[in-house]
Amino acid sequence: MDKLDVVLLMSVNPGFGGQKFIPGTLAKARQARARLDAYEQQTGRRIRLEIDGGVNTANIAEIARAGVDAFVAGSAVYGAGKDSDPHRYDSIIGALRGELGKV
Repeated sequence: MDKLDVVLLMSVNPGFGGQKFIPGTLAKARQARARLDAYEQQTGRRIRLEIDGGVNTANIAEIARAGVDAFVAGSAVYGAGKDSDPHRYDSIIGALRGELGKV
């Protein structure tokens, strides 16, 4: 693990956007976080755990509680942006951050 900076878990089947989060990824995230934390205890070096796919305001807090510390929320952000909203993406990003603040 000395060559890693980030571990990326895919939480959808790769290929196209807008898919639903695969709940079984949470168990994988917990397992990965446990291994990464053990490595950090031994070496003092933290490796980030990132998740990509199906992340939204309804599940980002649960994902964070599983030990994930970086999130890809493409469809949640770009699908929520409305041309009539002058803040477009800031609104949904703020909502995602708000949910993370509850963890």
